[in-house]
Amino acid sequence: MLSGLALSSCGWTLAEVKSDVGDVSDHQPASNELYIYTWSSYFDDELLDGFQKQTGIKVIADTFESNEVMLATLRAGKGAAYSVIYPSDYTVAKMISLKMLRELDRSRLPGLSNLLPRFQNSITDPGNRYHVPFSWGTTGFTYDSEQLSPGPDGWSYLWQTQDKLSRRMTLMSDLREVMGGVLRSIGYSYNSTNPAEIQQAYEKLVQLKPQIVTFNTDAWRDQLIAGDLVLSMGFSSDALTVMSEDARLRYVIPATGTSVWSDTLVIPKTAPNPKAAYAWINYLLEPAIAAKVTERLLFATPNQAAYEQLPAALQKNEVLFPPESVLARCEGIVPVSSDTEALYERYWTQLVSS
Repeated sequence: MLSGLALSSCGWTLAEVKSDVGDVSDHQPASNELYIYTWSSYFDDELLDGFQKQTGIKVIADTFESNEVMLATLRAGKGAAYSVIYPSDYTVAKMISLKMLRELDRSRLPGLSNLLPRFQNSITDPGNRYHVPFSWGTTGFTYDSEQLSPGPDGWSYLWQTQDKLSRRMTLMSDLREVMGGVLRSIGYSYNSTNPAEIQQAYEKLVQLKPQIVTFNTDAWRDQLIAGDLVLSMGFSSDALTVMSEDARLRYVIPATGTSVWSDTLVIPKTAPNPKAAYAWINYLLEPAIAAKVTERLLFATPNQAAYEQLPAALQKNEVLFPPESVLARCEGIVPVSSDTEALYERYWTQLVSS
């Protein structure tokens, strides 16, 4: 998806896309440049080209694989060039506590009125003072229906079917998603703060670890299509992308429930070009733009006006827009105390490094 994003217009490159951030702290963006820090699947040629034609602003995009990597990059002082960042909703609260974000001037964002009611007021940022919801979805399992029949219905399948899955499955490189999914599967909250419950989830994962090829959030897609994997944990938006390329693949939300996540747009306090940042956010809030991006990149939009412009087939796609009966079993990830966070991180480090 990232290949070929460099387009030429008016004698200059529209976008440069890098997965390895390097040190951008010394960049001095020009007034017609916008540096963004985002997930790899949230833009394409058409989006960037349309923004350039409308505003004359050149976009330079760096990508990250997890919220933890993004935060570590910023805290290391390598993010001074970015004017827009795409954290997940629960990470917004942490960035607010770290005083990383500018409070938004809502009068400069008229498109906010297009957001669905459920996205108008976040529990992690009451009043949406610092963020704008950009996309949403669920977390589940994408699997090869020809090699796994019957397919998985939840987390218990991973332990019950280890002979078929051994060294042919991946889990995400996201401690809150992985630990949360297991916690939910054994009857606890995705956001448990109980040390005994968290330990129990960790011990379940230790049992499964020998069968896991790796922990990654993005690389599994090509491997699943190639047949090197038969099951991968991932986001619904990524599942839709690979399912559109391979009819064998299916997506399932665990029967015990999963996370409902939202990725957002924020402006850091250190943003060198806030004017361009507001222009970018307003562009993405335009219903016609948001609808077309959803059609091309296959992630659910929180924009009601954009949803109404989608083809009926997409509106009825239950991977993209799960029914309320499914969402009722799900939770959003919320921040936890620093002590609990440290406990999660300790178990996670032990798990992935063992």
